[in-house]
Order: sequence, then C-alpha cells, then structure tokens
Amino acid sequence: MLLAAAPLGVRAQRASKPGAAKSVGVSYWLTTADKTVLFQFQAGALQFATGTNANPTIEIDEAKTYQTIDGFGYCLTGGSAQLLHQMAPAERAKLLRELFGTDGRNIGVSYLRLSIGASDLDDRVFSYDDLPAGQTDPTLAHFSLAPDQPHLLPVLKEILAINPKLKILGSPWSPPTWMKTNGESKGGSLKPEFYDAYARYFVRYIEGMKAAGVRIDAITVQNEPLHPGNNPSLLMPAGEQAAFIGKSLGPAFRQAKLDTKIICYDHNADKPEYPLTVLNDETAAFYVDGSAFHLYAGPIEALSKVHDAHPEKNVYFTEQWVGSKSKFDENLRWHTKTLIIGATRNWARTVLEWNLAADPQQNPHTPGGCTECLGAITLAGNTVTRNEAYYIIAHASKFVRPSSVRIASTLPDKLPNVAFRTPTGQRVLVVLNDGTATQAFNIRQGGRQVAAMLPAGAVGTYTW
Repeated sequence: MLLAAAPLGVRAQRASKPGAAKSVGVSYWLTTADKTVLFQFQAGALQFATGTNANPTIEIDEAKTYQTIDGFGYCLTGGSAQLLHQMAPAERAKLLRELFGTDGRNIGVSYLRLSIGASDLDDRVFSYDDLPAGQTDPTLAHFSLAPDQPHLLPVLKEILAINPKLKILGSPWSPPTWMKTNGESKGGSLKPEFYDAYARYFVRYIEGMKAAGVRIDAITVQNEPLHPGNNPSLLMPAGEQAAFIGKSLGPAFRQAKLDTKIICYDHNADKPEYPLTVLNDETAAFYVDGSAFHLYAGPIEALSKVHDAHPEKNVYFTEQWVGSKSKFDENLRWHTKTLIIGATRNWARTVLEWNLAADPQQNPHTPGGCTECLGAITLAGNTVTRNEAYYIIAHASKFVRPSSVRIASTLPDKLPNVAFRTPTGQRVLVVLNDGTATQAFNIRQGGRQVAAMLPAGAVGTYTW
C-alpha cells in the first residue's frame, strides 16, 4: 500500500549535545519529486535538543496566530461521484475510508466542494429546474434534486458516515436556462426579474440537501463569474453579484433562517477588485461571510489584499486543477508552495484542489467541458491510481484538522513553509525544499531545535 512506512533515502540528522535534557520527538511524512517516496511515514522520530548548527532555520512562534482552518480537500464533481459509485461496494468503501477516514494511515480529507446543478465535469448539463424552451417556473414548482440521486447523494452519504463533521461548499455553474438572458447553459447573465426566484432556488437546494442528510455549510454565488465560456457558465459582474446578494439572496436566507454561509466571487486572484466591490457594498456585505479564489491568473498575495481591506471577512481557496499533460515534480512543487503554503499564509481557511476523480481519459465531462483535468485519483473501474493532488492535499489534510490555527514561522531562502497548532495542541509544519539540491535545515521553537533534511523538490510534514 502506498501509505506504508518506508526508509528515508536521505536520513535527517539529530542536533543534540551529550547530556542534553530529554527532548521532544518530531514525526514526519515525506513525498519526493521523483516519486520514490509517496506520502510515507518516516520511521525514527527526530528530536528537539539544545544543539546548534549553521544550517538555515525555520523559527516557530506560537504566540503569533492568524486564521482558523476549515479544511483541505477536493471538488466532488458529478463525474467523480459517478465513477466512485460505479466501483464495487467493497472497493469503494475501502477507498472512501482511505480518503476521508481520520485514523491510521488515512488522509483525512475534511472539506468538499459540490456543484449546484452540473459543473463541466458532469456527463451532461442540467439544473434542478429544467424546462422546455420558452417556459418559465418562477415558483419553482418543478424544482427537484433528482439529478443528484443516482450517484452524488449515495456517495456523499457513504462519505458522511465515515466523517460526519466534513464541511461542504456548494457552487453553481449556471442557473436554469430560463432565468438567463440567452436561454442557454453556456454564458448569458441572470435576468433581474428572476433574482428572487434564483435566491429561492438556493434555499430549496440547501433545504433539499438537508432533507437528504447533507448539510451545506457554505455556498458561493457563482463559479468563475467572469468566465462565461465554459459549459455550463454564467457572466455575473461584481455589481450584479452585489445587487443579487443584497436584494434577493441574503434576505431569502434570512427569511428561511438558514445558517449557510454566503461567499462571494469564487474566481481568479487577478481581479481582487471584484470581491472588494461586493464587500464595499454595505447591503451585500451584511450577508457575506467572505471571498473565494482560484489561481488560474494573478498572484496568491491578492488574497491578503482583500483580507487587509476587510479583515472582518473570511478568505477561502476553492479550486485549482492539475493538467493531465503536466509533470508530477513540477505540480508537487508549485501546488505545495503556492496553495498549501501560499494560500494559507495569505489567510485562506480552505485549500481545495479540483476534481477528486476522473477516468484514464479524463472523463466524464460536458460537451465543451475540461478534457485535461487530472483527478486526484484516476479510476479505471476498481483500479485506483493516486495522482499529484492526492499527495499535495494529504500533506495538510491528515494533520491540520478543522479548527487548527495558523501560527507564525519564518521563511528561510528556498524553504517555503507554513505552521499550525491543532485543536489538540499538536504543532504541524509543512515544508518544501524549493531548491535544486538536498537541503539541511533546522526547525526551532522555544529555544530548542531539531535538524532535518529534504531532497530537492521534496515535501515534508513535521508534527510534534
């Protein structure tokens, strides 16, 4: 099994003096860029001691705290759920336990994003209120979650039986076509006369999922509102989103007494002015918990720009794909540095990779949907292949449990890192060797340090 313990090719070194006081053990898990070690526990704990050396040092300052973490995970697309549901029950149960279990060598995924209606990684386009062309349904008399019943809801119920505390975010790719200016699943805008009906559509979704045993913790108003070229998709400029939230969606949630969070934006970090426009609108901001980001454009530091302008609002990172034609070593390095480390160092409460599962041909997807989205796992029937996003998320999700708090850590050259304190008081440090050679370094806290070593491009998670 991939998660079994294995010897470390480059053994970390101790830094203790003879006669030093009893030290604290540090456990760690490793993934190397050449895939010879894939998220494997390293036998033989490192030890904090009073010795010193000249290597670069990561200083941990537990007195400085930042945001609380909601979780790490994936987007459970309709296609992912379909592939999982088509596995043999025993094999699916084993895989879901590995993904969502919190014990043993399971990776403890703690957050999922769902599409409200179809995403582009469903096998077809649908909403929960589809009608023949020319018809409308402002009372939502035809609303139904039936499209989610064959695969998504059964898989979700199995997942929640494993981890009942899992948090779930819902995001729509498009409203029903009869609500849109172009009457099509791709592009178009939401007609103002259907703002109230669409707000009730969200309420019906949340209430329907609750009745099915699935609590929706939060929703984003629109996936990638500035990208109307996907199928399905919707163009929703910032001013329109603010008006929809302030006039319709927020009041509808309040009237229905929903505690589901409303999160704005859900698109790239190159347009921080979009969430700022929503958050600067007092009517909309009253209902908005925070802003969500992707990183197909722009710098990850833009998340801090939005946080600093509105520190009372939360920040989330909700999607990043891995391309099927890209390289493992480059993905491990970039995603760990920029998302697991970069997003959380810029106030993100979540880090979510894109699709949880796809088949060996990166199916299913809608006509015009993504053809190169590599799942965190590839499923060929019951055969499971674990890919980059599996290991990237595992290095955080297994250890940084929900309600953990980010704590301060210094950034030596070529050693990007991020540190946390968990609800049980454990410290977690995720480190990437961003250099081209093996790097020795120290982890230092409270006047003691432990010496460690990472091969070039490797990721280590250290816990004590």
